Amino acid sequence: MHIADFAAGSIGGACGVAVGYPLDTVKVRIQTQKQFTGIWHCFITTLSKEGVHGFFKGMSLPVTTVSMTSSVVFGMYRNCRQCLSQLRGGPGTPNTKPEIFLSGLAGGVATVTVMSPGDIVKVRLQCQTESMRARKGANLPKPKYRGPVHCLLTIVREEGVLGLYRGALPLMLRDGPSYATYFLTYSTLCEWFTPTGKKGPEWTGVMLAGGVAGMTGWTVGTPMDVIKARLQMDGARDIKRYKGFVHCITETVRMEGSGVFFRSLGINCLRAFPVNMVVFATYELLVGFLRTQPDAIEPPKLEFE
Repeated sequence: MHIADFAAGSIGGACGVAVGYPLDTVKVRIQTQKQFTGIWHCFITTLSKEGVHGFFKGMSLPVTTVSMTSSVVFGMYRNCRQCLSQLRGGPGTPNTKPEIFLSGLAGGVATVTVMSPGDIVKVRLQCQTESMRARKGANLPKPKYRGPVHCLLTIVREEGVLGLYRGALPLMLRDGPSYATYFLTYSTLCEWFTPTGKKGPEWTGVMLAGGVAGMTGWTVGTPMDVIKARLQMDGARDIKRYKGFVHCITETVRMEGSGVFFRSLGINCLRAFPVNMVVFATYELLVGFLRTQPDAIEPPKLEFE
């Protein structure tokens, strides 16, 4: 088992959260709240009403949970590749493209159990537009959740433990195909960018491959991301609108058209490129130091051409 991939994936995921969280907040808000007409309107409104702090609501818990999620994704992906390689031809046998795709799919599906509770807390806090910093005496609505822990406990109290897994099905349908595409794209691009005689690409190749892989992964996953966010927010403030997964899809299409599923694709891709540049650069750097196997891929050299 490749333990190094779990550790490197964990740290890489945490770094990615720090880079992409403000844009993630804007993305979630335009997916779930009709008061925003677009990315720029959401950005300006959030900044004027809540300040810079508004873009980082609920970040502390996702840093922890995304670290765990990335650890599971990268660890599962690497170890599935190893198992499939051994089944087909023994240790050291190069993986085929279908094996890479299936390994990424397994990693994405496996993350749901650890990701769902933290993800619903993140979404609830990001969609909470009321500010905790309102002036005393001002006649303004108070936020329902005082922070990540309070939000987590409130969901459990009001909706039960299963409330933490609301939206788990679309989350699984998002992350399975998304991570499969993500890792396949990254692996393919790294092959293209690897100079002759080298075991891996230089830093420029790693970062470009990671950024493009993130964009392709989100292109596949954005429709289910919209449904997931809506189910997670349903009933949090007002009456429940959706009876379940299928009803959410049909009602969304009926009320807003099929184009709504790609309403946040632009900001997802805008966020995914720098985030996954950082994730893969951090991952490859750390895993190169942590692996002890003699056949381990050398980490990319710090050379920019």
